[in-house]
Amino acid sequence: MQQGSQAVNQGRYGYYIGVFGVVLLLLWLGIYKFTPTEAGLIEPLVANHFAMSWLYDVMSVQMVSNLVGLSEILVAIAMIVGLKYRQVGYYAGIAGSVIFLSTLSFLFTTPDIWKVTDGVLIANFFLVKDILFLAISVSMVERNRPINAD
Repeated sequence: MQQGSQAVNQGRYGYYIGVFGVVLLLLWLGIYKFTPTEAGLIEPLVANHFAMSWLYDVMSVQMVSNLVGLSEILVAIAMIVGLKYRQVGYYAGIAGSVIFLSTLSFLFTTPDIWKVTDGVLIANFFLVKDILFLAISVSMVERNRPINAD
């Protein structure tokens, strides 16, 4: 029985490191979204996305970027709080999953994002890394899923 307990404790450290990595990224990039440079960088991604392009019809490029940045910062804070409060962690994991699924979808909605260089198919790797962040977000959902009162 003690061996199983040690395995859970070992998994916990990796989980915390993963969550703090996601939080760091969300805070850092969330703050960066408030700059004109990042607003311009995400514009082609958002403008070519079937579910997001309409945002530019009602908001400026900078306002859309600010909205995305604010969302990322709020989810990062919720993930930190979620380490103590399971219900917050559950919803923060869902919100993080939505963010990273959205980001990964840019791989399929943005023209010319895939290229062949030296015979190797490559994409913008800053998007591909979000597979790992999605995994941490899903793990947060799984670890904090409400317990049924059956």
